Amino acid sequence: METPTAGRPAGNGRRRAVLAAALVTVLLSGCSLDVRDPAAPEAAESPTVPATPTITPGHDAEAVAAQDLPFSAGGILARGVPVGISDGLREAPGWQVVKENVAGESQYLKADGCLVSARVRGNQEAFARADDRESTVALFQYLDPTVLPGYLKTDSLRWGEDLEAPERRVEVLLLEQAAPGGRATAVMARLFATAGSSVYVSVSCPDAPSLAGARADVATRLQVLPPSN
Repeated sequence: METPTAGRPAGNGRRRAVLAAALVTVLLSGCSLDVRDPAAPEAAESPTVPATPTITPGHDAEAVAAQDLPFSAGGILARGVPVGISDGLREAPGWQVVKENVAGESQYLKADGCLVSARVRGNQEAFARADDRESTVALFQYLDPTVLPGYLKTDSLRWGEDLEAPERRVEVLLLEQAAPGGRATAVMARLFATAGSSVYVSVSCPDAPSLAGARADVATRLQVLPPSN
């Protein structure tokens, strides 16, 4: 995370501390921030595993899963078919499931005290911008208006369900901070404008070293799943 420059008003630092405290409160309370499209009606939760295949003319799900998905490539996804997210942390050493697909969210607790929350949301079209990067910035700023684009870094998660296939990556934006109370937090998210859905993964740990370990597990075990055909 970039630190404010000397020329940046001190108020920005206070706002970032408030944001960090809010993120930690959300994580430790067992909840996560709601990322619905405020203009869209309530809809059924997006599945966290691939749904029954949907025929989408011109869409080749296997070909999409066989390549990396940078922000610029979001348009190759099937329109209106949500992405998914795996439950791969279930089998990771030291992790256990504490919430499984409750209102579209799953949570995992590590023996060292790290907590991961993973969620997929549909009806995200209102956040769509020129590409998925700008759309994801809009999503973060909807969650908290004090988040500036410069606070966000590019990161990646694993892309595709097949762990035997060559590893592919999907770009996400990362917000990472030390928070009051000594905990370290990270939020990774991506808005898939064409698919009309988003993934949101938050990690909260007792300290920075344990956060690094938890993020390494998330990066290899928690796969983002492409829309099916």
